[in-house]
Amino acid sequence: MINFEKNGGLVPAIAQDVDSGEVLMLAWMNREAWEETLRTGQAVYYSRSRGRLWRKGEESGHVQQVVEVRIDCDADTILLKVRQIGGAACHEGYKSCFFRRVMGDQLQIIAERVVDPAVIYRKQ
Repeated sequence: MINFEKNGGLVPAIAQDVDSGEVLMLAWMNREAWEETLRTGQAVYYSRSRGRLWRKGEESGHVQQVVEVRIDCDADTILLKVRQIGGAACHEGYKSCFFRRVMGDQLQIIAERVVDPAVIYRKQ
């Protein structure tokens, strides 16, 4: 169904709010993340920086309940239509990771931060 062989075992996975249509984030999935997502109904990704599965919300509690799954025409990109629980998909505390707009050579923040990341991700 998914062509995991094309890009070294990883495929891009886009999370989109099922109600508003807003794109929340882009992450990566390997076969194991894909299978766990389908089995549990919760978004699971592969974290390239951690080198392991990343269950969305495992630290923050802001999980993504998967409502619908779509695959692109080349079978190498996944679209997850999700319900974002907890308000923030972004580790910086925004609903969407796409909270900045390019304006010429500047970046403009176009969204309100919905949670304080320092409270959620307590650094030790």
